[in-house]
Amino acid sequence: DPQTICEDFDAYYIFRDVYEDEEDRESAKRAGVRYDITIIPPRIIGEEYIKTYGHYHPKMNAHTYPELYQVLEGEAIFLLQLPYPEDRRKIADALAIRASNGDVVLVPPDYGHVTINPSNSVLKLANLVARDFSSVYDDYKRMRGACYYFLTPGRWVTNPNYLKVPELRQLNAVRLEFLDVSEIYDLIHTPQKVFFLRESEGCLELARKLYGVSYEFPRH
Repeated sequence: DPQTICEDFDAYYIFRDVYEDEEDRESAKRAGVRYDITIIPPRIIGEEYIKTYGHYHPKMNAHTYPELYQVLEGEAIFLLQLPYPEDRRKIADALAIRASNGDVVLVPPDYGHVTINPSNSVLKLANLVARDFSSVYDDYKRMRGACYYFLTPGRWVTNPNYLKVPELRQLNAVRLEFLDVSEIYDLIHTPQKVFFLRESEGCLELARKLYGVSYEFPRH
């Protein structure tokens, strides 16, 4: 509710294309990926925990780009949603993935997402994405956020602006063993391990295995 905001403040900070040195920057370019950092200080606005604006991803072919996140510090909830292709006011799947320090989360193709800081500590995130990626915010702006809001002291409530909202699936982050790194930053040096960030078709089966994503749209 905008009425609960009594002052201007920086909700969170994004640092794009961040590397330790120029050699790493060139490695990322050769791999076709970009490494970003997001910092979300703790805050509660009205009853709602602070969150990112929310966005979808652009299409690269039949599906949109995936994205890889890692929690570097703090706790996060990644709220993912899959809209019906013919009416994006209707959501076919919604899942909340809880993650903490070191956990890695994949945003599957075609899903939009919001990141929530549900704690009283700073949340620091890293993400890897294809270099020609650009976030798409329009639907989240039009719908005033995701299909669910996360309120104190830990309640999920549906966003009434959506025409159809499924039951929320709540999961914990799972280990992505095939990456074989402790920090996703190191993947800029192993492009063969992040090919799926540039080829969404190859990521569909991975999303099914990790999160039970079906890409089937129930009749509505």
